[in-house]
Amino acid sequence: MIVAAALPLVAEYGAAVTTAQIARAAGIGEATIFRAFKDKEEVLAACTAEAMNPSHVLRELASISLDQPLADRLTEAAEAMRAHLTRMGAVAGALHASGHRRERTPAARPTGAQPTGGRPTGARPTGGGTSDNAHDGPDRPADSRETSMRATRDALTELVEPDRATLRLPPERVASIFLGMLFTQLHFGAEGADVDPVEFVDVLLHGTLNQPGSGT
Repeated sequence: MIVAAALPLVAEYGAAVTTAQIARAAGIGEATIFRAFKDKEEVLAACTAEAMNPSHVLRELASISLDQPLADRLTEAAEAMRAHLTRMGAVAGALHASGHRRERTPAARPTGAQPTGGRPTGARPTGGGTSDNAHDGPDRPADSRETSMRATRDALTELVEPDRATLRLPPERVASIFLGMLFTQLHFGAEGADVDPVEFVDVLLHGTLNQPGSGT
């Protein structure tokens, strides 16, 4: 509850957010924060870890119906991934802009930073999991980042798999290209680069050249 209330405030104010603001947003007394966290630094660390936590987007990817056409599946995936990456960027960017520098990584998750929910009932497995280290924020070990990326790529591969026979590339490669294109688009954020998810998926699946016989 504390981290959920603090996340939008951290994205807006960065390290300048106060525990009094967080307490008001959470509807609790400020002293309650310090029963769950040692200090504000731990609150910020927990918010960073939660923003980077891939379990949310993995659940969303797992909930996408395979009965839909491939383009629709990938459009939903693009929307889910963009929301996840935008949240990550907002929190990290606000903290950086406010001069915050991480000096330590918490040894364990504070009691106020519980993971959000569980896998939806009847959802598909995501092809991989995340270790506890995946919640440790930007200072977590590189192998944990790779584990998270692999789980995301596996979840996307599973969305593409039903159409393997119609693709020129294997689903694993399509998933990697999907992620590469999406990361590049969001990272550079140049004017005109904010491509609609439908257009993004159309370019991924069909390219930019006119198809033979299209009459254009």
